[in-house]
Amino acid sequence: METLNKRTLWSFGFGNIGFGLTTQIMSAYLVFFATVILGMSGASIGLLVSLGIVWDALSDPIMGYLSDMTRSTRFGRRHLYLLIGGIGTTIINLGLWMIPSSLDNTVKWFLMIALVLLLKTFTTIYITPYTALAAEISEDYTDRTRIQAVKTTFFLLGIFLATAFGILVFFKSTPEYPIGQLNPQGYYNMAIFASTIMLLSALSAYFSTKNLIPNLNGRILSNPSLNINVFFSSIFASFKNVDFRAIVLGYLFTNIASALISTLGLHVYTYTFHLGNTGIATIVGSQLVFSILSQPFWIKFSDRHEKKKAVQVGIVIALAACLYFIICILFRNIFDGNVLYLLPFGILAGFGTGGLFTMPQTMVADSVDAQALQYGTRQEGVFYGTLTLCYKLSQSIAIFLLGFALDLLKFDSNKPVQLSSTVVGLALLLAIGSILSLVAAYWSYSPYSLTKKRMVEIHQALKP
Repeated sequence: METLNKRTLWSFGFGNIGFGLTTQIMSAYLVFFATVILGMSGASIGLLVSLGIVWDALSDPIMGYLSDMTRSTRFGRRHLYLLIGGIGTTIINLGLWMIPSSLDNTVKWFLMIALVLLLKTFTTIYITPYTALAAEISEDYTDRTRIQAVKTTFFLLGIFLATAFGILVFFKSTPEYPIGQLNPQGYYNMAIFASTIMLLSALSAYFSTKNLIPNLNGRILSNPSLNINVFFSSIFASFKNVDFRAIVLGYLFTNIASALISTLGLHVYTYTFHLGNTGIATIVGSQLVFSILSQPFWIKFSDRHEKKKAVQVGIVIALAACLYFIICILFRNIFDGNVLYLLPFGILAGFGTGGLFTMPQTMVADSVDAQALQYGTRQEGVFYGTLTLCYKLSQSIAIFLLGFALDLLKFDSNKPVQLSSTVVGLALLLAIGSILSLVAAYWSYSPYSLTKKRMVEIHQALKP
């Protein structure tokens, strides 16, 4: 759209930093916080997190459909939800990390599940319309990749703030807590910081694109009625799209690998490799920095070699990182406590996953246009909501099983030193599980067929 400029692009992209930050602190710290700080069992927290992800997954296509059907001269299809979701996420996130450890375990569990479900609800209200809006801002093949790259950059910055920055700033070693991540106060301070960023980013996304609402309303191809039959038929129609189905499966499997690292990463870095907060921040930070630095490469590579090729190359690089990680596990006694040996893993994983964050999102935008040409309706919300439904359901199953894996591998939060079989088992589960998921993802993306040339033809056909 001709009204899009760099200021709008970067201000809108900033809207992803709060979402990345708030969701990542839950992904990276909640299991550790619940099992170590609150003293809950691995099985109970695995069940809790899985229930939260299932609810989050089911609500995504519903929210996408509602935003697709919304008609407002003032707020358009998406913008009101940016405000509601952003403010709600800000408030509930504060409460989640302030649950007292002195409460009865049953009370803690029910309080936590209530707050997790509310947080998942408000993040869905925010991120599903936000992601759909990103697909509507431009129809240009390359510009769409740039939009997603900017979003990815801020999303990764949010993850960086939650992990590398968070470990260094909020979990500093003290005489009382030599291992900083065992300090409950760190989680409270981190929650305040994350909620503040979330509110600022939501307001930035809203006000930077508010002036585009008239143009966006003009792109709506039809005005169907809001009913349950249309909702389910829309989801069914999206899965009939071969290209979209390939993206869904590929994204599903890469996010299983993501669930493994986010759920077990802190345990493995802490207990397998004996890294302190500085070491963990270094390895996680290197991965995120190289994901961000790789974005210009993925934009140019996809423009020259197509988006499917880019995402498959990203998977291959991530696989190389996993193989190196296994070497680190096998020689952990030599590498013990020395983060430098893990840096190649962080660099390779970061560069590879940089493409896996960006490419699928822009590929969905192209598949929406192909669907619009065939059926005469634009359903960005349904497509992105369905995408997240599938990968989050897979994540919930993975995290549920990982909670039991912690117990089966005899992880005991009361022991400062874990059994050798425990620390090796957790690390191998992370590495081998990621390899299997990435191989399945590579295969899943193979049927995707939309090329730059084909998208030019589709956009020409869609013009009135």
